Amino acid sequence: MNEKNNLQYAIECDKNDPLKYFRDQYHIPLHNGKNCIYFCGNSLGLQPKIVREYIEIELLQWEKYGVEGHFTGNNPWVSYHEPITPLLTPLLGAQTIEVVSMNQLTVNLHLMMVSFYRPTQKRNKILMEASAFPSDQYAVESQVKFHGYTTDSIIEVNADKGVLISTEKIINTILQNKDEIALVLLSGVNYYTGQVFDLKTIAKVCKENGITIGVDLAHAIGNIPLQLHDWEIDFATWCSYKYLNSGPGGVSGVFIHEKYSKNKDLPRFAGWWGYEAASRFKMQKGFIPQDGAEGWQLSNAPVLSMAAHKAALSLFQEAGIEKLRVKSIALTEFCIFLIDELNNDRGEIVFEIISPRNSSERGSQLSIVAKKNGKMIFKALSERGVICDWREPDVIRIATIPMYNTFEEVYLFVEILKEIIK
Repeated sequence: MNEKNNLQYAIECDKNDPLKYFRDQYHIPLHNGKNCIYFCGNSLGLQPKIVREYIEIELLQWEKYGVEGHFTGNNPWVSYHEPITPLLTPLLGAQTIEVVSMNQLTVNLHLMMVSFYRPTQKRNKILMEASAFPSDQYAVESQVKFHGYTTDSIIEVNADKGVLISTEKIINTILQNKDEIALVLLSGVNYYTGQVFDLKTIAKVCKENGITIGVDLAHAIGNIPLQLHDWEIDFATWCSYKYLNSGPGGVSGVFIHEKYSKNKDLPRFAGWWGYEAASRFKMQKGFIPQDGAEGWQLSNAPVLSMAAHKAALSLFQEAGIEKLRVKSIALTEFCIFLIDELNNDRGEIVFEIISPRNSSERGSQLSIVAKKNGKMIFKALSERGVICDWREPDVIRIATIPMYNTFEEVYLFVEILKEIIK
């Protein structure tokens, strides 16, 4: 037996884990009175224990002050979004003026396309990955139709072989259609495969060819380090309920590159909260946007949701995304190794990992094809207290989240797989 293929090795890894403190900062769901193995943080992250305290503070603010809570207390609601921004910027590689927390992901995606998808008769196409999350596909389809075009204006980049899309193919497709593309819109990490796209390289090609690039970071923020400002990404949006652990339906946010921060003429759908803050309460006609991303706000902050968001982000500030990334790679490497060992012991490929083998090309998620009886195996995992995710027709998605998952859990997960397929 390989020295890594045993429980004691996993326990030692956890013992030496510099981030082991953080697991105790989250509520772990129970199964038959014991902690379950929660590998579904790519769909909904676990609740930080401090969330209740943060929300309770705002409930007491509401109770004590009523409407005056907007302007009094330790966290006046009128500016509640502001202290959240510096918690997000390290995760995005962004400047403060480029980020604001607001709305929901698909709402923000539409708002961003209002400003950054500006089709002309010559350039009216949007390039995206063929396997993008359905909500993104629907948003793009409705946007091109809104502008009077058909789905022929959508260029989808398909996988080279299998399910992964190479950077080379994305770039070649951009270059082949460079005079017709108005917008490149990609995921930071593909939801189905867990593939990380090389945004730095792709953005460089877009810039060289005068093409706007936007990114859906739903599966990227809090999962992998990002440098959106330096990569010159034009805009990005995300959700906060997956890797950011900010609660079901948690508030989204946007990144808009600094180069647009003072562009008052850029088309946008306007709302009161995006109005110049110094004169917002004069209630004057004629929209004057704030500088930076805050100028795209429509409405005041959903304070209770943002309280949970702020609590969750404080743990990222403490842990650091770079350290989390090191552990994330170690967890996925360990899981890949154990599944390979399982296949070797069986003398056949029982489980095929379709996520990239190169650690720089994947995040915390592993997408695993069950060659036989996949739905039965998934159900059996659930019955044994392993919470993961099923995608038709045969994929089990697991996410080994460095904030709260352990090497021991990875080992036990594969041991449970062995028991199921006996």
